[in-house]
Amino acid sequence: MVKRFIIAFVLVALVAGALVGFNIFRDRAIQQIFATMQAPTLTVSTSTVEPSTWRPSIEAIGTMAAANGVDLTVETNGIVEEILFKANDRVNAGDVLMRLDDEAQKADLAAAQTQAALDQQTLERARALQQRGVGSQSSLDEAEAAAAASAARVQSLQAALNQKVLIAPFNGTIGIPRIDLGQYLTPGTTVTTLQDLETMRVDFTVPEQRFEELKIGQPVRLGLTEDDMPFAGKVIGIDPKIDPSTRLVSVRAEVTNPEGRLNPGQFVRVRVELPAEENIIAVPQTALVTSLYGDYVYRLRPAENQNTEGSANQTPAAGQQQEGAAENTGANSGEAGGQAGESEIFVIDQVFVKTGRRANGSVEIAEGLNAGDVVVNAGQNRLTNGARVTIDNTVQPMQIGSSNQ
Repeated sequence: MVKRFIIAFVLVALVAGALVGFNIFRDRAIQQIFATMQAPTLTVSTSTVEPSTWRPSIEAIGTMAAANGVDLTVETNGIVEEILFKANDRVNAGDVLMRLDDEAQKADLAAAQTQAALDQQTLERARALQQRGVGSQSSLDEAEAAAAASAARVQSLQAALNQKVLIAPFNGTIGIPRIDLGQYLTPGTTVTTLQDLETMRVDFTVPEQRFEELKIGQPVRLGLTEDDMPFAGKVIGIDPKIDPSTRLVSVRAEVTNPEGRLNPGQFVRVRVELPAEENIIAVPQTALVTSLYGDYVYRLRPAENQNTEGSANQTPAAGQQQEGAAENTGANSGEAGGQAGESEIFVIDQVFVKTGRRANGSVEIAEGLNAGDVVVNAGQNRLTNGARVTIDNTVQPMQIGSSNQ
């Protein structure tokens, strides 16, 4: 009985030892596999950092208005007798647009003109008598006063009659009539609007920190979106006072509108173009990654122990060829990197940078990068510091500075 127990115990010990040994061997094998296994190589697109021309600007939101635009109103009361325009008619300065009933004013004017003519004749007779020495000076003075009063009366009635007619003050496009025939109007009633759409102005505001950068005559670009600004103009006015409640300064620009695509009251994007700056380091906005610890980019460097012949002397920039440098960016993307870079492996370094201004899809880099560095501009969400990558620049993000300027 004891012998059987000893045999069973030995068998159990052997089985337990075999299991423990197998587990130890498996764990060591797994550790060895992971220790020697290389991370998979990822594919990214890149841009080469190069000094370029930076075109700074001031972005704003503005409201369009006609250079000459008014709401036409009547100066006197009366009944509308005639409407001489239709909506969207092109009118010239001096054109009659509307008439009010003026029969009473015409009658009063005719009576006053008759009296003025009579008083003028009386004045002429008094002067003739005075020259012959048979008329008194007092009679001449009374005749002159009466003639002057009659002439003033005629002018007053003529002015009142003129107020019964609405005349276009300048060339422009007339709006929709806001009155009807037979309607009784009172002074100040709006008849329609008149807008000269050939020349427009845009009013916008700029933060007080940019006040010193504004100058009369600076070029501006306008459009409905930031990516499409086809209209060109210039700054014609800068308010010398900053609004203390908003800390904004009001600016006015003028722009020609020959095709009539801009309309008063329209919302537009405005870009005030400032003098260009040379030798600015910048990268595409797609290359910049923002985190809680700061802004950073992924910079490439050649990997060690590559199998590709001659790759030890090759840099990331050698696999990238850009046909032209885009303004407003310090990053040019290599077009041939998708072919030459496929056989070369690079290592990613996470580089924290100090950013500056942003414009037209690019970011100014104040510290952290130098000319000639190659940075990743697409595919960063899969990367970690030290990752191995290859370059494929056959597909690129939107090119910097592609918006209309």
